[in-house]
Amino acid sequence: MGRYVVRRLLQMIPVFVGATLLIFLMVNVMGDPIAGLCGERACDPATAAQLKKEFGLDKPVWQQYLTYMGNVFTGDFGTAFNGQPVTELMSTAFPVTIRLTVVAIVFEIVIGITLGVVTGLRRGRPVDTGVLLATLVVISVPTFVTGLLLQLLLGVEWGWIKPSVSPEATFGELIVPGLVLASVSLAYVTRLTRTSIAENKRSDYVRTAVAKGLPRSRVITRHLLRNSLIPVVTFIGTDIGALMGGAIVTERIFNIHGVGYQLYQGILRQNTQTVVGFVTVLVLVFLVANLLVDLLYAVLDPRIRYA
Repeated sequence: MGRYVVRRLLQMIPVFVGATLLIFLMVNVMGDPIAGLCGERACDPATAAQLKKEFGLDKPVWQQYLTYMGNVFTGDFGTAFNGQPVTELMSTAFPVTIRLTVVAIVFEIVIGITLGVVTGLRRGRPVDTGVLLATLVVISVPTFVTGLLLQLLLGVEWGWIKPSVSPEATFGELIVPGLVLASVSLAYVTRLTRTSIAENKRSDYVRTAVAKGLPRSRVITRHLLRNSLIPVVTFIGTDIGALMGGAIVTERIFNIHGVGYQLYQGILRQNTQTVVGFVTVLVLVFLVANLLVDLLYAVLDPRIRYA
């Protein structure tokens, strides 16, 4: 196991470098950040030259990237165009988005897996058909439509929640936004769990456990569910980074000042330091989540061993 972890960590280095390089190049071809910094009126040549020198934009792109990566390894993610260090933006944005992501993951695990197990054990029955139709509707409806509809009904019409989340963004305020963020992934978790349960229910080891007279609850939890969760854990693990990076729509609807909000502002203002800094951290989240998912395989299935 130790060798496997070290090997995976070494493999993460070129992936991290390649992903950040690609992001850096794409962000730098979005447009002229100095033009966005000056606003509607174009900067005069002297001011533009001074700003480019101040933010290091007068150097070749490859040199900018090397300088940026060197600073990243010292904990310096650069300075936004408003003069605020990107690390300060991260310190306020990431805790909010992490709380939102935790709420979304809890919904996926509790509701998604529960519905998947129930429908997988009752495949072909009315409850199975109803859940399948409901998940299909959730997958078909865009997230911004779901978010605006819940905001209108629960926040404006019925007054059950605040239409806009406060700057503190407590867990209680993030329940509805978390449900909106997790809605599509929750539907996929439900369908994935259902399919896995239905397939493994016909396996020899399940029939053997039933023939031995084991209680139904033990057969489901110790034998059937444990092996059926491997593809589900894979999906949820990779979905963590996707939820954090894809929260732009949800955070805009509920006025949540998290990672999605900062990315939106950075793209809108062509603030390369902010966009590249936040996306660099999200790349690390993806890589670490994938590593943890691979390690969980051995916990769920004792037959899996890493050399």
